[in-house]
Amino acid sequence: MLQQTQVKTVLPYWERWMRELPTIQSAAKANPAKLHKLWEGLGYYTRVRNLQKAAQQIIAEHEGTFPQTFDDILALPGIGRYTAGAIASIAFNQPHPILDGNVIRVLTRIFGIRENPREKKTNAKLWRIAHELVKAATKPEISGTRETRANILPLLGERAGVRAVVAQDSSNSCSHFNQSLMELGALICLPRSPQCETCPVSKLCVARKLKLQEQLPNLGKRTKTTARRFVAFVLEHDGKFLVRQRPDGIVNGHLWEFPNVEVGARHSGPQRGQRELGLNGLKSSLLCTIKHTITRYRITLEAYRAKLPDRRPALPGAWLLPAKLEKLAFSSAHKKILNQIKAI
Repeated sequence: MLQQTQVKTVLPYWERWMRELPTIQSAAKANPAKLHKLWEGLGYYTRVRNLQKAAQQIIAEHEGTFPQTFDDILALPGIGRYTAGAIASIAFNQPHPILDGNVIRVLTRIFGIRENPREKKTNAKLWRIAHELVKAATKPEISGTRETRANILPLLGERAGVRAVVAQDSSNSCSHFNQSLMELGALICLPRSPQCETCPVSKLCVARKLKLQEQLPNLGKRTKTTARRFVAFVLEHDGKFLVRQRPDGIVNGHLWEFPNVEVGARHSGPQRGQRELGLNGLKSSLLCTIKHTITRYRITLEAYRAKLPDRRPALPGAWLLPAKLEKLAFSSAHKKILNQIKAI
């Protein structure tokens, strides 16, 4: 759940998940529809399908017990180098590095790394530094390269609520160290207006010395955003609404939605959508307009409502009562349309 999602967003989802599917076994056996409903609103739904595949693999290969070695964790579906390192270090106190957005920001500023961290060579350098740091956290006497030794003081102290991480007692030092790196980036070394005056390593920070805090990390030019526009139709007949399930292999696959079609970004009104869906002559009224973002796309979704007293259009999907719709997992934008229907 924490992949690409903030902790404050995840917490209520995690609590609900643990009430419904508290074990690896229950997650492995759960109905996919239930999985998607529990995940509804978190986005990146491939994650929840990989979660179930991982649970099934753990049962098949590890007798139902979560593996504790880095390689075995990495072999689970949906888990890459960063997630495997986070689990191995935080849960099992092993000296494996992590490198997420917060950690990249901290390391590029402390070490004054001006190259783009997304480039292969620079990214590999950051992984090496992160690895040397977490290994050094296990030792009373700090080791590593000259560059690492010069900056291996405790990265987060009592001022930020996390104890110093390079300590004589190393029973949880890897766990504390990696969490401290992430917390330093999340709470102090912010993307904009970093709180250098309260940072415990400000005296060692190359970016602060050279006044490069706002320039680092150097992520290159931002990808230009693209405007996209969709028209959706909320069709009602005899108290039921037409919905359809998105196929596997596309964005928001397996989720439910109201019939919709992409139209020109500058096009206004529902006419083009009606033509493409075979709804010519349909009398409809605007129900709501929803704006949201998926990666680099800025999406506008206009939903039009129409009551059909005489006939149902020959469109694929299912006609369902509102009570049934509530049990389905919708994409975030179409969930908002459903909420508009409930509010009427």
